[in-house]
Amino acid sequence: MSGRLVLGGAPLGQPGDVGPRLRAAMAGADVLACEDTRRLHRLAADLEVTLTGRVVTFHESVERARLPGLLDALTSGATVLLLTDAGMPSVSDPGYTLVRAAIDAGIDVTSVPGPSAVTTALAVSGLPVDRFCFEGFLPRKAGERRSTFTALADERRTMVFFESPHRLADALADAAAVLGGDRPAAVCRELTKTYEEVRRGGLGELAAWAAGGVKGEITLVVAGAPQRTVELSGPELAAAVAEEEAAGATRKDAIRAVVERTGLPKRTVFDAVVAAKGT
Repeated sequence: MSGRLVLGGAPLGQPGDVGPRLRAAMAGADVLACEDTRRLHRLAADLEVTLTGRVVTFHESVERARLPGLLDALTSGATVLLLTDAGMPSVSDPGYTLVRAAIDAGIDVTSVPGPSAVTTALAVSGLPVDRFCFEGFLPRKAGERRSTFTALADERRTMVFFESPHRLADALADAAAVLGGDRPAAVCRELTKTYEEVRRGGLGELAAWAAGGVKGEITLVVAGAPQRTVELSGPELAAAVAEEEAAGATRKDAIRAVVERTGLPKRTVFDAVVAAKGT
């Protein structure tokens, strides 16, 4: 009888953010896989939880080497709790390889939801969060980083990135150069911790601030590209819809695609299609 893999959301900084379910999962797990055993034992002490299971390291350099042993434990019926240093496993942290392997082996995978720097930063950023995308860590090299921003220049959704403090100033400068210095953004530093700080402003302003040096764990939130209206005549709009339909889209989806591309009201595009049909 197979066991269960549990993904636990570890606190970003405050142990008090942990709920009773994670406490119970930590106390009852047969195996606890974690990035840093010292942090795990410190968290257990803060939560007054006695760990009875076997503790193993599970970080980037040993992730694949640990898979066979953890899978053996899971297929033997053990409950394995996976914890990273902070936030949810797999979200720019170790975990994906084990989750994928467990699923492929037919093992039940569940989670004890907890904090995430991504959603926490979004919530306090003051930027629109009805639609967003998470881009993970930015490339280390300047050229690759600028290429990343160039590819995202027209992204309409609010974007979330992770960045190291010693590369933040350069990353913000590159973002300002590509996306515009006035593009709204927020630098979220040391979320939920003693020295939490959220700096909001244009990318250029934030780059100048970060040039003085920044410490701590960083989550960067950048507003999406503003909607641009493309002026097309009625026949041009109808032709654009017809092109989408020729590519296999339904009439409804074709009109939606043209609306998104041009920024024009749906009614304007629809009326252009009707007028073209009438002629």
